[in-house]
Amino acid sequence: MADAETSLRYLDPVVVSQLANMELRARLIVEGFITGLHRSPYHGFSVEFAEHRPYNPGDELRHVDWKVYAKTDRFYVKQYEEETNLRNYVVLDTSPSMHYQGDAPLSKLEYGSYLAAGLHNLMIKQRDATGLIAFDESVHTMRPPKATPGYLRRLLATLEQLTERKPTGTRTSAAAALDEVAERIQRRSLVVVITDLFENVAAHDDLLRALRHLRHRGHEVVVFHVLEGQTERAFDFPDRPMLFRDVETGEEVSLRPAQMREHYEEAVEHFTETFRRSCREHDIDFAELDTHAAYDTALLAYLNKRTRLV
Repeated sequence: MADAETSLRYLDPVVVSQLANMELRARLIVEGFITGLHRSPYHGFSVEFAEHRPYNPGDELRHVDWKVYAKTDRFYVKQYEEETNLRNYVVLDTSPSMHYQGDAPLSKLEYGSYLAAGLHNLMIKQRDATGLIAFDESVHTMRPPKATPGYLRRLLATLEQLTERKPTGTRTSAAAALDEVAERIQRRSLVVVITDLFENVAAHDDLLRALRHLRHRGHEVVVFHVLEGQTERAFDFPDRPMLFRDVETGEEVSLRPAQMREHYEEAVEHFTETFRRSCREHDIDFAELDTHAAYDTALLAYLNKRTRLV
């Protein structure tokens, strides 16, 4: 029981932030997730490489694994690599707004990077090919998908470097970057986008169009919308005059948070609902993540998507 509780702790961003390096974070996030999955009501998910799947009427008997049947008294069919493996890209937003931390234990970039590390680890465990793309005003990092443990270490080292990278002062141009991603990924893939969706208000339609562009190119898409919930969603600041500065433009405004809170919350909810609805209409999975929250919600959302695809 103690080991299980220890593993589950590694889904906590506070605990993850104290681990020594990205490789250890990635491994323990996934181990904690698998432990939690085995103890949860979510049955039917395979977090290991599925060399077999349950027999379905119509499957050829020559593909039944009789050794597995002898051990389990259940019929399973052997699956081959072309049936089980997916090509994945984790697309990480590294723009200046992602460096915001607020009252959370991690910045959005750190949270997103550690989530990306866990996803890469989980994908490699399933022998899926996984690659990494990072962007701010344009794509600046692109690692093609591969499925070897050695390549995982290279991906994690890249994430480590991205996490330590100083803000460049460039503005987010997520729409243009995602359009570029859509054009540069040639083969059909599962694309996991980790972003705060911060974009100039006038460019929101362009950002939605860019997500649809990925779908039109034949890719499956999951969007993880990462925000610091206390301040960015709820605008929970002390009730006193405060100076707010845009991390990307440097623009400053002085206001009393309580006077704006209701209007702000309505605007955030409208913005989120717009993306949520548009994504649903185009078969894009959309999940809201809080940098205070454990990683299991995101990993389960990914796994649910993958299960529907294989």
